[in-house]
Amino acid sequence: MLDLSRSMCAYALAVLVAACVLIPKEADAAEAAQGVYILGNRGPLAGVTPPPGFYFESETYFYQGDLGGNRTFQSGGVVAANVKLDISATFMTPVWVTPVEILGGNLGFSITIPFGTPNVSAGAVLSSPRIDRIISGRERDAVFDVGDIYLASFVGWHSGNFHWSATALGVVPSGSYETGQLSNISLNRPALDLSGALTYLDPVLGYELSVVPGITFNWINPATQYLTGTEFHLEWSASKYLSKELSLGLVGYFYDQLTGDGGSGDRIGPFKGRVTALGGQIGYTLKVGEIPVSTNVRVLREFDVTNRFQGTATYLTISAPLWVAPPRAAVAPAPVIAKF
Repeated sequence: MLDLSRSMCAYALAVLVAACVLIPKEADAAEAAQGVYILGNRGPLAGVTPPPGFYFESETYFYQGDLGGNRTFQSGGVVAANVKLDISATFMTPVWVTPVEILGGNLGFSITIPFGTPNVSAGAVLSSPRIDRIISGRERDAVFDVGDIYLASFVGWHSGNFHWSATALGVVPSGSYETGQLSNISLNRPALDLSGALTYLDPVLGYELSVVPGITFNWINPATQYLTGTEFHLEWSASKYLSKELSLGLVGYFYDQLTGDGGSGDRIGPFKGRVTALGGQIGYTLKVGEIPVSTNVRVLREFDVTNRFQGTATYLTISAPLWVAPPRAAVAPAPVIAKF
């Protein structure tokens, strides 16, 4: 009996020590420490709306980051510490720019379907719908699935070297989200993102400057009852065209969570996140037959991070027109008929 009591005391002491070591000093903002808006996905020429027609874009996204310092991560109802994220995903986007004009700008629509595998590992799982005890030792989870669907409408304007647009982006959960699972490419929270984009493009000197501010409004995740706060994001680029086909430049983004998290499922508190990133880009346009295919590679490194993953994001973007409406023929003035 004495040995049993000692064993129970030793087990309780071990659990207490593990909890003191593993429970973090600060928690991470936004459920899964990520936003539905993918930071850095809009770079050079962000404010330029192409002529009316149908277009297609494929964007491959790689991200490696970690939550060191015994900070927590909550996703799928799982609370974990010392989390590392290695994600590869592809975003397929057909775009339709209509001939319809709103205040002189062209109206367009797009739908984005993402799919990929978030490879998530945790030093300790502190809480999960699937377990009732602390698990020490690294846990790994990697599941390939389809992410949430992005539906966007936008209007784009042009005036000389200036191009600008306004975009409303709605995020619709895909239904692939699983509670009790660390790896979820779907974040399962409906959201509305409103953004504007402004580009200055000098075709003679070959300089390009773009800035894209936006704000994301999140609704509650119905599977976990976790409400992510309102988020602000700002992206920018500065590029130089070395030739008609080749460009080099700098890119960056800034993110700041304006309001804290909440909801009955929030177990890590109303903490707000912040991150800044800088990097470079190279763009090249080639011809496939008569079709111009634009390619772009961007690499961004994050710093000045608070309550977020800190890592490196890499993008490979390929876009091409499927069909472009012929330019409108100039309308000849009606002949003047005079009666004498």
